[in-house]
Amino acid sequence: MDDRFDRRELLLHVGDILEVVSCLARKGRPDAPVAQLANEQDSLQDVGYLQALSPRMTVAEFSARVASAFFLRPKELLETDLNRKTLASTVQHDLFDGNPDDWKTYVAHMQKKVKWFGTGLPKIKKGASDEPSHAAVEEASPVEVSVVVAPSVESDAPDEKKGWPWHQPGSTS
Repeated sequence: MDDRFDRRELLLHVGDILEVVSCLARKGRPDAPVAQLANEQDSLQDVGYLQALSPRMTVAEFSARVASAFFLRPKELLETDLNRKTLASTVQHDLFDGNPDDWKTYVAHMQKKVKWFGTGLPKIKKGASDEPSHAAVEEASPVEVSVVVAPSVESDAPDEKKGWPWHQPGSTS
């Protein structure tokens, strides 16, 4: 399966997320709600996935959750076999845990570019509060996510990397 364009979109999304975190951090208001700052800042008003966040999520909490949700993504995108469930479940678990409606909004936004994003994951339950405590965010890690890695269909195939970012034999690019 040729998934290099999906990989590219997911990597670009990491860059977009980091740009938003940087923009929010420059405001110097870590306890301010992300939604409030997004409404005040022209450059953030068109960032669709910010609308999927709880209106009470602060800049500090958003930054911590983003770091936890996306820190493995560049490495995962360079793996030979793309583990689609892991890519989505870490975001679901670390950024949207307890917020199923917000997760659905985010998935709809992401599926405009990556059609399969978020499919096949268990539904998340609405939390008692809309957000886990700061301690829960600090403890969250991709290791805690219950995702079963599917074995490669071609288990006897040589470990050959093809397509982006690996060049084809005889390619000059």
